[in-house]
Amino acid sequence: MVKEALVNIRTRDGDMETFTVTPNGGSPRPPVILYMDAPGIREELYGFARRIASEGYFVLLPDMYYRKGRLRFDLKTSDDAVQKSMFDAMYSLNNALVMSDTEAMLSWLDGQSDARPGPVGCIGYCMSGQYVVSAAGTFPERIAAAASLYGVSIVTDQPDTPHKLANRIKGEVYFGFAAEDRWVPENVIPDIKAEFDTHKVDYALDQWPGTGHGFCFPERDAYVEEAAEAVWEKVFALYQRRL
Repeated sequence: MVKEALVNIRTRDGDMETFTVTPNGGSPRPPVILYMDAPGIREELYGFARRIASEGYFVLLPDMYYRKGRLRFDLKTSDDAVQKSMFDAMYSLNNALVMSDTEAMLSWLDGQSDARPGPVGCIGYCMSGQYVVSAAGTFPERIAAAASLYGVSIVTDQPDTPHKLANRIKGEVYFGFAAEDRWVPENVIPDIKAEFDTHKVDYALDQWPGTGHGFCFPERDAYVEEAAEAVWEKVFALYQRRL
C-alpha cells in the first residue's frame, strides 16, 4: 500500500503542483524525483511514480510546465495544434529554470517526515534526460543516483550543456539510450563517454538493441517490454546501491 498526495511546492516562480507517493508506514524513505517527458503529467507517469514508490521510495513527480498553467496533453487524440503546444511548453524550459525548481524540491524534502534525510535519486525521460544530468552536477552533495533514459540535449554547443558538469558529479549516473533515435545525434554518446571518463564519473551507458525513442512507455507504439523491464532493473539496482 502507498500513500499519495498532490502538493504545491513553492518555487521562485510560483506554486508547482507535485504528485507525491510513498509506502505506507515504516521508517522515512529515500527520496526520488521523477522528471517528466515532453507530453507532461498524465496517468502513465503517475503509474511510474507508484512503481518506484512500491520499491521503497518517497517519490516526487513535479508538473514542470506549471509556469504556463495546468497543461495536459493527450497524445492519442493530438493534432498538429496540440503537438505545437506541447513542443512550445517543452522549449519554455531550460536548465536554469529546472535547477531552480529542483532546489525548491530539495528544500521541501528537508521538511518532510516521510523523506529520509541525505542522498536523493532522480530519473528523467526524453526532454528531462538532460535535467537529471544537470541536477547531478548542480547538486552533487544531494543527488547520489541519476537515471537518464533516451535523454535529449545532454550534449549541446551551449555554455550550459549538461555533460560539461561531469567534473562536479559525485553520484552515480545511468544512461539508457535507444538503438535508433533521431533526437540524439551521433556525437552524443561518444561525447558523454569522453567527458565522464575524463572526470572518472561512476556511470554506466547502454544502447538497447531493437529500440527507438520512447521505448520505456507502455502506451507508446515504440514500447519494447523486454528492454523497458531491463531498464527498471538497472534503475532499481542503482537506487539500492546509492540511496
